[in-house]
Amino acid sequence: EHGARVRTISCDLTDRAALATLIDEIGPLTGVVHTAGALADTTIDHLDTDALATTLIPKANAAWWLHELTQDHDLALFVVFSSVAGVLGNAGQANYAAANSFLDALITHRRRQGLPGTSLAWGWWQREGGMTAHLTQADHDRMTQDGIHGLTDVEGTTLFDTALGRGLGAVAPVKLHLPTLNRADTVPAVLRGLVRAVRPAARQATVPAESWADRIAALVPEERDRAVLDLVRQQSARVLGHSDADRIDPGQAFKDTGFDSLTAVEFRNRVTTATGLRLPATLIFDHPTPNALAEHLLAQLGPLGDGGSSSPEVLRDLERFERQLFGTRPDDEVGTAIAVRLRSILARLDAPATAPAAGTASAQVLDTLEDASQSELLSFIDKEFGRASN
Repeated sequence: EHGARVRTISCDLTDRAALATLIDEIGPLTGVVHTAGALADTTIDHLDTDALATTLIPKANAAWWLHELTQDHDLALFVVFSSVAGVLGNAGQANYAAANSFLDALITHRRRQGLPGTSLAWGWWQREGGMTAHLTQADHDRMTQDGIHGLTDVEGTTLFDTALGRGLGAVAPVKLHLPTLNRADTVPAVLRGLVRAVRPAARQATVPAESWADRIAALVPEERDRAVLDLVRQQSARVLGHSDADRIDPGQAFKDTGFDSLTAVEFRNRVTTATGLRLPATLIFDHPTPNALAEHLLAQLGPLGDGGSSSPEVLRDLERFERQLFGTRPDDEVGTAIAVRLRSILARLDAPATAPAAGTASAQVLDTLEDASQSELLSFIDKEFGRASN
């Protein structure tokens, strides 16, 4: 329609010599658009050299060779298709994020040399083939729920034209839905300037890690069980892209509801943020149903009593101390010192009151402990018993 001639030539971009031959055969070259895309998604503990090579060679190596082989050409444009994964750091895409971050850095390098360069860090497209062919409806729902919507072909090509017209070096053509992003549980740091609401993560930074445990401990056992199970089901629904937690069957295995290794990690991260507990990446494999996981989370909290506020303050302080102690897992040296000090305290508590004065002193100590905060309790232990040693 506009007089252009299109020619398709097969060339292995991972072969530098073949790429050099192709460029020489084309004749006067005025522009390069590098659109290579290759995925090998996996969790970082399963990332191997093959998964790295699958993404890095066609993206990083090929782009660098194009840069080297065209420096003597009078190019009007040099465009690379990067990904927002390199900007946001998507779960399960460490290799893909690294490859795209290299492309972003390459464009910065070119522009500092006075060469043309534009890096487009694309969001996901709504296409049913190519790099999005593996995405399920649950994947689409989950990404949409996080405030990032898919681009149509028309939107993508329009953004391509707009980006080139602006003459910028790094552009992120991403379709963000700000109202949804504003309600999201967590927002990537690079996007936080776009939303005004106080993020849950920011609120949690100002409260103790055990605050969720305190709320659970204050409930009666029946309410406690229900609250923990509700948390598990709600976070499961969010990860799977469901709007209603009722779609999560408490007795059905996570793997049968659509979880894979990547969503399992995202789910673990959400539960960790919500509870303040340290949880392994294998969480849903170790505890395969919502019911089993809820029981495990309750067990992680230790003895909670019957709930309510009838327990003496000192016992609630001790419960908080216990949860904090086993939530942080001190190293061997500190753990040994703590154990010795606690045994010393236990021995004194178990000792019979042989004299009225001792009984009076014990009562005074109990009064002191009942009114003590956690920090005051630890200071009392230091003062009364000293630092234990071997």
